[in-house]
Amino acid sequence: MHALADFADVVKPNERLAPYMHLRLGGPAEFLVQPRSREELSAVVRRCFQERLPLRILGGGCNVLVRDEGVKGVVLRLSEPAFTQVTVEGNQVRAGSGAAVSALISQAARHGLAGLETLVGIPGTVGGALRCNAGDRSGDISQFVRHVEVLDSRGETQVRERDELRFGYHSSNLDDPVILTTEFRLESDAPDAIVKRMRRAWIQRKASQPLSYQPACRVFRNPRALSAAALIEQTGLARTRVGGAEVSERDSNYIVIHPDGSSRDVLRLIDLIRSRVQERFNVELELEVTIW
Repeated sequence: MHALADFADVVKPNERLAPYMHLRLGGPAEFLVQPRSREELSAVVRRCFQERLPLRILGGGCNVLVRDEGVKGVVLRLSEPAFTQVTVEGNQVRAGSGAAVSALISQAARHGLAGLETLVGIPGTVGGALRCNAGDRSGDISQFVRHVEVLDSRGETQVRERDELRFGYHSSNLDDPVILTTEFRLESDAPDAIVKRMRRAWIQRKASQPLSYQPACRVFRNPRALSAAALIEQTGLARTRVGGAEVSERDSNYIVIHPDGSSRDVLRLIDLIRSRVQERFNVELELEVTIW
């Protein structure tokens, strides 16, 4: 009997993670847990810390690469309705961490609330976007955060107020085990104007990204005052392929996955890129994608 036997209704032992990942790669999780309520989630988190089980949160799986061997411990997926609701009251929007970023933007726009439209085209969930402060030069998700509700290691709810939070370039100090909900404060604007900005942001973002039918991920953070994509391109690595993983010809900071690709191929290509950029420019590229 395993440590999560009490939660059999929501636990899938040795569950393949590839179907849940944006890249469609990766081995199994020792335990995939999809709680149906806050109470169930709290109990699972508490049990993980009591039993010292490694605990990971899987959102949209957009910036995560799971090794072919899989992962030990618990992978939590907050995909049930208790964690995906988006509600609007006045100029405040409250979103569950499992809600898609696209759902958050759409709901805000429907109510004539502006600010989040610069995030159009960014995949994944609100929780994941918050942890990595998703966005670009035109704006990021942290600008509008009022407070964040989290679970601590005892499975108890805590509220992180705005003045406790620190956001940087694709980073935050949100290191609590689980993000539950986030409240955003937005400004009113004409729905037509919001939709126009959404269309413009979509076109700009998609123009340089790999084609939508290609599973792909952005790999490296931009070094200070430099572009990771430009550095990679200048080493002549555009379209370089290792097994089923290839450097995108549209943006060299993306790796595209072919049908025969594996996580091992991606890792080998990452190592090749980092070593070539280091040799030529003496710049050590820092990973943006998280590797499990």
